[in-house]
Amino acid sequence: MIRGIDVSSHQSTFDTDGLSFVIIKATEGRSYVNPKLSAQTKRARDAGCVVGYYHFLWPGNIKAQAEYFVSKAPEEEGDLLAADWEWTGDRTAASNAEKDRFIREVKRLRPDHRVLLYCNRDFWLNRDTTSYAGDGLWIADYVRAGKPRIQAKWKIHQYTSSPIDKNLAAFDSVDELREWATPQ
Repeated sequence: MIRGIDVSSHQSTFDTDGLSFVIIKATEGRSYVNPKLSAQTKRARDAGCVVGYYHFLWPGNIKAQAEYFVSKAPEEEGDLLAADWEWTGDRTAASNAEKDRFIREVKRLRPDHRVLLYCNRDFWLNRDTTSYAGDGLWIADYVRAGKPRIQAKWKIHQYTSSPIDKNLAAFDSVDELREWATPQ
């Protein structure tokens, strides 16, 4: 397994030592862009990490959110894309159908990129009804690294948020992740 982190505008800087990947919040809804997106992307690329971007999904206007995300997320071969499906600040959440539609729309708009679903264990077990995670599941479950408490296959496990979101990916090397991240 290889190590990585995910970051948002809350992280002014981050250490890339020992990391194979960095996933960066790009957008939220239809109006927010991470103001640190360019600097965080440069830091991750300069360190030789596989880079990914995620969109914090809100209910409604799914096609517009997908278009907004792909218009703002940098586009380089081998970049990962993800839908962040969880409770919003006002305790709403995209429906299961909206989550699926968003992932499918992003895959349509960026057919040469892998698109993942990020959600926590509770959403996966109790809110999800289709088990659709695009090209792979990125599961948040704050337990022993690499041992999320789900039966489904997963690609990335976020196992802690303290002091930063830390993840393990189910790949033997960064080269294996790079190869998978670039669909043929």
